[in-house]
Amino acid sequence: MSTGSAERSWCVVVPHHATGARLARHRLADELTGLVPPALLADLVAVLAELVGNAVRHADPLPGGVVRVAWRLRTTERGPSVQLRVTDGDSGAGPRMRVASPDAVDGRGLHIVSGLSSRWGVDRDGLGQSVWAEFDPAGSHRPDLVAAG
Repeated sequence: MSTGSAERSWCVVVPHHATGARLARHRLADELTGLVPPALLADLVAVLAELVGNAVRHADPLPGGVVRVAWRLRTTERGPSVQLRVTDGDSGAGPRMRVASPDAVDGRGLHIVSGLSSRWGVDRDGLGQSVWAEFDPAGSHRPDLVAAG
């Protein structure tokens, strides 16, 4: 029985345009289908769509008019863990969670990211701003949901 872990990484660039989120989602799904459980893949796709969508709507592009999208898969005995990272040209203000009214059509993206991932954050470097989200192994990437009743 192996006690080690295996790690794989991917990095792609997508246009700083609404189509960028769709392209990133499809690429992530193509690469990780069969490598992670379907429920985790659905969460990864949803979070990546939010992160890329936010980069396109609220930040400047990287040189060349693109957004860099990367993910890292680590497989251990406990199961897969994944980190998503979206790098843009920065917006100056940085991402922040907002309180959206019940009728609002936007303003919930980072709440989705926070609810589906184990943790998320922001890093800045000379290139721009990276917003990342991590998903812990074995289905522990989000708290148990309690049904209202």
